[in-house]
Amino acid sequence: MVQISILGCGWLGLPLAKQLIAQGNAVKGTTTTPEKTAVLQQAGINPYVITLHENRIEGDIGAFLSGSEVLILDVPPGVRKNDSENFVAKIITLIPAIVASGITKVLFVSSTSVYGEIDGIVTEAAIPNPETESGRQLLETELLLQSNVNFKTTIVRFGGLIGDDRHPVYYLAGKTNISNPNAVINLVHRDDCMGIILKIIETGAWDDVFNAVTPYHPTRQEYYTKAAKERKLPVPLFNSEEPSITKRIASNRVKQVLGYCFKYSNL
Repeated sequence: MVQISILGCGWLGLPLAKQLIAQGNAVKGTTTTPEKTAVLQQAGINPYVITLHENRIEGDIGAFLSGSEVLILDVPPGVRKNDSENFVAKIITLIPAIVASGITKVLFVSSTSVYGEIDGIVTEAAIPNPETESGRQLLETELLLQSNVNFKTTIVRFGGLIGDDRHPVYYLAGKTNISNPNAVINLVHRDDCMGIILKIIETGAWDDVFNAVTPYHPTRQEYYTKAAKERKLPVPLFNSEEPSITKRIASNRVKQVLGYCFKYSNL
């Protein structure tokens, strides 16, 4: 049994915690909403109300981290909703608490947005060149965590997240003049996100970086047109006048190093 702390028991963190508990691990989890502690407790999670701020941490961060061997950081930067958010400052505030706790392994949930819009096949060897504020802050956070010698950090760069209750076609349905029709999709199902994280912990793949995108890459126009029709949604209309960016995220190391096979090979 391993004691694991999950900072951020949301859309991914909560079902991940349930799977870890099902495998016999003890899990501490956080929420920023006091009312949600009952949900966490019902799932067998030891709940904590923790909020990261740029210069302080609200909640008993010491108790949350104490005794755990692994910390999973699954907190979105929040920059899309508020471009003044300083996610990096929040992590800088958190790191001394991680060091003080004695945690030796950190898994940081990041994004393929750190690569920017690179043409061609993108492996973990590619030099990140983020073009969004969220991507820039994620990359800076990755570097901060990886450079700390007190714990080993593994970075998982997920593509676009989808699940039974979450799909980008609902956002695109009925829209017009959408760019990059011939760009390929780089998506990953939540079940595979959880499976990959579990494999990292199981195999002890620390101090590493993994791309995590399902190896299924039809064009955006092909994929979202089909997805809209299947769900009886208005078909999105794409603009083909400008060239598309052909970034294709490769996740070969997930299979080669972790021995993981995607559950959803066709999204």
